[in-house]
Amino acid sequence: MSIYLLSPDMHKDSIHLPMIDFTLSSVTLDFGACDILMFTSKQAVKSAEALSPKWKNIPCLAIGEATAKIIESLGGTVLHRPKSFYAKTLSLDIISKFKDKNILYLRPKVVSFDSKSFLAKAGLRLQEQIIYETSCLQYEPQDKPSKNAIIIFTSPSTVKCFLKNFDWDETYIAVVIGEATKAYLPAYARYEVADRPLISACIEKASLLKES
Repeated sequence: MSIYLLSPDMHKDSIHLPMIDFTLSSVTLDFGACDILMFTSKQAVKSAEALSPKWKNIPCLAIGEATAKIIESLGGTVLHRPKSFYAKTLSLDIISKFKDKNILYLRPKVVSFDSKSFLAKAGLRLQEQIIYETSCLQYEPQDKPSKNAIIIFTSPSTVKCFLKNFDWDETYIAVVIGEATKAYLPAYARYEVADRPLISACIEKASLLKES
């Protein structure tokens, strides 16, 4: 029973089968009059750093422990992190805690939750700038994971790109990083949700499944 990790990140206890690639889609960052930056992924922080290190002069809202860690590792400041790993939760926190602030959301081209529309219904304006986009890597049929594989999905995009490359085998078990990712699995797929929204927690869950 092999463990496949579909994230761009590698891990020694898994077979690396990355599904997504990233491309910068902005030339410069326009901070305007924003008071706070909003990040919903590690890649958004990495893209901001590539475009302008000045982002770290502005306090940040961050979804997820991994996103918060990379902000701090690059010298930025995490002003707030929601209790759960969801953009809707962060949007609710903005309504209750930051409604008087000018927030700039540095985001991918495609998002799983429309924070801007959600906040607009509450009378709040969220500024947005698309700074990167995600594309699927392509594989040959012979690259398909073996039967009985445990496959780790770290985002909705990794699920969508996997299913563009391969048919789902009924012997597979999916380990997903969170509920938002789970929603993109085939309805009949067997799955487990990681205890925490981290790749390390996904690896831990997959290892326990392998041993059982």
